[in-house]
Amino acid sequence: MSLSVAVGIGMAGGFGAVLRFWLDGTVARRLGRDFPYGTLVVNITGAFALGALVGAALGADALRVAGTGLVGAFTTFSTWALESHRLGEDGQLGLSALNFAVSLALGVVATWLGRELGMAL
Repeated sequence: MSLSVAVGIGMAGGFGAVLRFWLDGTVARRLGRDFPYGTLVVNITGAFALGALVGAALGADALRVAGTGLVGAFTTFSTWALESHRLGEDGQLGLSALNFAVSLALGVVATWLGRELGMAL
């Protein structure tokens, strides 16, 4: 990997992290914090975006920068896992299971839809 690709990944990653922070907060303010809506929206959006990038058949370096850097920093598996765990700890096992199932199901569908769109473009 070249230095320019490594720098690109770092810069795109910084932007992706800031974008996640903004979108998560915006969604949470609008829909509330009783359920991790912000993380759900971020991860589903990211799954769609990564699918679209792969479907668009970008070159290897562009995919590294956009996929690993931007989308990788934008999405958050660890926050999703922690929020699901906390819901369970708080006795909200139904919401915990819902977060788990909806995130997985919508994530797979969003990735497929994104890939289909990317291939069509």
